[in-house]
Amino acid sequence: MESHLSSNQRNADRGSQVRLQTRSSDGPRGMLKTFVHIIRHDGFLGLYSGLSASLLRQLTYSTTRFGVYEELKSSTTTATTSPSFPSLIAMASTSGFLGGVAGNPADVLNVRMQHDAALPTHARRNYKHAIDGLVRMTREEGWRSLFRGVLPNSMRAVLMTASQLASYDGFKRLILTHTPLEDNLATHFSASFLAGFVATTICSPVDVIKTRVMSAKESEGLRALLIKVYRLEGVGWIFRGWVPSFIRLGPHTIATFLFLEQHKKLYRRFRGVQEGHGL
Repeated sequence: MESHLSSNQRNADRGSQVRLQTRSSDGPRGMLKTFVHIIRHDGFLGLYSGLSASLLRQLTYSTTRFGVYEELKSSTTTATTSPSFPSLIAMASTSGFLGGVAGNPADVLNVRMQHDAALPTHARRNYKHAIDGLVRMTREEGWRSLFRGVLPNSMRAVLMTASQLASYDGFKRLILTHTPLEDNLATHFSASFLAGFVATTICSPVDVIKTRVMSAKESEGLRALLIKVYRLEGVGWIFRGWVPSFIRLGPHTIATFLFLEQHKKLYRRFRGVQEGHGL
C-alpha cells in the first residue's frame, strides 16, 4: 500500500527520467527542460503517461519484493538476535530478483507508454492502458516480449532492493546504536533518506541500460548496446537522469518506509507482539 500511495508522484518524475535516458542527440537536455518539453507538446497529463502500468508494476514488483524480504527477515529474527548486514543483503537480493521477474511485464509497459510521446506519430504504440498493452504485446510480439530486458531489470531489482531495504535496516541500526535517537519518526526519516541516496547512485547505470533495452523496437544484445552507447556518449551515460531519478526515488523511499514502519507498529499492536529493537 505504501508503494501504491506514492505512484502518482513517481510516475511524473519517471516520465522525465525515461525521456532523458532515451532522448536523441537534439532532444531537450536536463530535467526542467524535459518537463517543459513534455507539458508543451503533450499537456500536463503527459507527465502521467503510463500511470496504469506504473500502478500494475507496484502491485507486482513492490508487493513481491517487500513481502519476500519481510518474511525472510522475520524467519531469522529472534528475541535476542537479528540477521547480520550481509544476511540482510542476501535476503534483499533474493526478494529483489523475484520482484524483478514478477514486475517485468508491467515495467516494459511503463517504459513504452512513457516513451511513446517522444516517438514520431507513425511509430507510436498507443496503448490505451496496462491491460490493453499486455494483450497487444502478447498478440503482436508473443509472450516473450513481456520479459524483454528481464536480465537488466532483475539486476536492477537486486541492486535496488539490496541498496534500499538492506541499507535502510543497516542505517537504522547504526542510528539506534551510535546516536541518542530512538526508534521514532526522526530515525525512520534519516535512515530512509540515506537509503534513497544509496539506491539511486548504485542503480543509475543499470536503470539507464534497462530503459534503453525496454524502449527499443528491435531486440539488441546487451553487449552490443553497451558498446554503442559508449561510442556515442562516452562514460557520461552512466549517471544520465540521476537527478530526476533521485527526486523520484528519494521521496518514494522516505514515504515507503515511514508508512511501512507505522503499519508494522499497528500490526504488532493488533497481534500483541512486543516492539523489537533495531529491526
